[in-house]
Parts: sequence; structure tokens; C-alpha cells
Amino acid sequence: MTSALGERSIEVDGLTRRFGTFTAVDRISFDVAQGEVFGFLGANGAGKTTAIRMLIGLLAPSAGSARVAGYDVATHAEMVKRNIGYMSQRFSLYEDLTVRENITLYGGIYGLSDIAIEKRTTELVDRLDLRDDIDARVKSIPLGWKQKLAFSVAVLHDPRVVFLDEPTGGVDPITRRQFWELIYTTAATGTTVFVTTHYMDEAEYCDRVSIMVDGRIVALGTPAELKEQYEARSIDDVFVRLARAGTAA
Repeated sequence: MTSALGERSIEVDGLTRRFGTFTAVDRISFDVAQGEVFGFLGANGAGKTTAIRMLIGLLAPSAGSARVAGYDVATHAEMVKRNIGYMSQRFSLYEDLTVRENITLYGGIYGLSDIAIEKRTTELVDRLDLRDDIDARVKSIPLGWKQKLAFSVAVLHDPRVVFLDEPTGGVDPITRRQFWELIYTTAATGTTVFVTTHYMDEAEYCDRVSIMVDGRIVALGTPAELKEQYEARSIDDVFVRLARAGTAA
């Protein structure tokens, strides 16, 4: 399965993960191009989280291979981690620190110089209109702003790939749309965006999407291609049909 969009930032071939006799991820293969917004869909328990943990270098594959940002996830996991950004489902900022302190902390973790951190702090708070809240504790700002701040911190070091695990959960539709504008802006700079979501309308915003069922990728293509292939009005219709078929099987 090869993207026609350009140089590949993610290459996955037969990637598998077993836990004892249970196969959580079963020989998945796909690639993602530089600057592509790739939707990684699947119901709870489909294997998405396990797959992502392998792709970001936190879990070793049982079989198959994957390269992320040019590095093998099995043999160069630390280099993978240095070249990606990650925003977790449960929110990835320290709520007892201020906005400024979070940016400074992550900038240091990502290896940015003090001058670079100061410059990017100014750029980030200006872009998010957080100048008046820069010294406020993160726990005191609204959820939507937290999510946008967490995303901006995840790409602070200009990673080649950023992984977003259900980044818009719990926020209102307007904030979700604003968040996706940040995603598009980031992708336009050449950063690959790998995103999971349970909002099927968001899947329509992706360049391509994959749908995972019972540890396997059962569909992959542009939203338009998948809707045509399954004679469906929306990605939600495609997703429900495939997920139900997997559960019934």
C-alpha cells in the first residue's frame, strides 16, 4: 500500500504484536507520506493503541517491521522518539505548571537552546492568543485551549512526524475545527500528522484514512475512495459497517 503523495515518513510492513496467544496487531502494512494527514481509525480494542505504541518506540514488535522518520522502530527506538511529537489521549501537559513553564520544560526535553525556547514561546503564545495567560497554571485554562497548547508543544521541536491520540475528545465543535486548522498548518510545513479519532466527521478532514478491525487494517484510502468503494454516504457509515462485520465474525 503506497501513498502517491511523496517521500514516506512512516513505512509499515507486516507489523505484528502478540501478547501470549492473543494477537493485538496482526500483520498490518501501510505507509504515510511526508506532510500527509493520516487518520488511523478503529473501535476500542481494535489494536490502534498497541500499533501506535510500536510506532513511537515504546513497544517492540513481535514480527514485521516499521520505520518512522527514517528509523527502524525495533533497532533505533530512541532516534524515533527524538524525531517525533506525541500528544496523548489523556492530555500531556503538567497542570500544576504555568503555560510558560510547560513550554520551557518540553523545549528542554526536546533539546532546544534557551534562545530557541524563548523565541518559540513568544511565537506559540501569540499564535494561540495566550499572552495574557502565559503565567497562568495550565489547570486554570479551558480544555479547548489546553488541547491546542498540548498540540503546539508536541510540535515545538519541528518533528518529522506528530502522533495525536484522540486529541479533540471532549471539546466543542468550534474548538475542534480550530484544532484541525492547527493540524493543516503543521502539515503544510512538511510534518506528517498521524491522528486517531472517534469523531467520524474528523476522518473526512484527513488525506487518507485506515480502518482497523480485530487487529487488522481492513480498509485504507482517501475518504472519497472509501465512500465510493462501500457505496456509503459518509466515513461513519463505512466504519460502522466494517466494525460490525468484525464483531460478528
